[in-house]
Amino acid sequence: MSPHRAVHRRRSAGRVLGRAVIGALLIAVLVVGGTAFRVWQVARADDRRPVDIVVVLGAAQYHGKPSDVLEARLKQALKLYRDGLTDYVVTVGGRLPGDAYTEAQAGKKWLADSGVPSDKIVDVDVGRDTLGSMQAVAHLSQERGWTRALIVSDPWHSLRARTMANDLGLESWASPARSGPVVQTREFQFRYIVRETGALLYYRLTHAPAELTGDGLG
Repeated sequence: MSPHRAVHRRRSAGRVLGRAVIGALLIAVLVVGGTAFRVWQVARADDRRPVDIVVVLGAAQYHGKPSDVLEARLKQALKLYRDGLTDYVVTVGGRLPGDAYTEAQAGKKWLADSGVPSDKIVDVDVGRDTLGSMQAVAHLSQERGWTRALIVSDPWHSLRARTMANDLGLESWASPARSGPVVQTREFQFRYIVRETGALLYYRLTHAPAELTGDGLG
């Protein structure tokens, strides 16, 4: 092979490789950007409707008192219950070592103190991450014949939680909390959109949880 022809082949191969890399980068940008847009889009919506259960995802609690994040979710669930959209509220979430209460128990106590009958609140005291919580709720729903749910969490968390619930066979929509520390500043909003975009993509690839602990976002 002549030196000229060899150089031409190397250049052609380089162009093909370059185009493949650019194509892969464009696809990655489209996938990430599209996912981020869906996280933002679902966060802005409230798909409230009559359902079998309202599910309140857990967040930090302190000696039975809900954190500001958890209380904002509980207030939203209370509105849905008072508006007659459900007969049952399910609180979820386990406990950290040394805690006297689980997140689910703290949520149930708050709702009962706010006037919801105790027999209309079901606490599911398991789950250290969103997937574990939704698996427990899906199992309970199968036992009780519940098929439709409204998921109450923070706006940016709604799409991932709803996706997991639907994947587990529980037809679900999101009715996110609109108050609390995670919706107060644009900086927080941008931070959690980025986080949830990565977590949702990871879940879709692996069907495993991708939680970052310590911020009460469940």
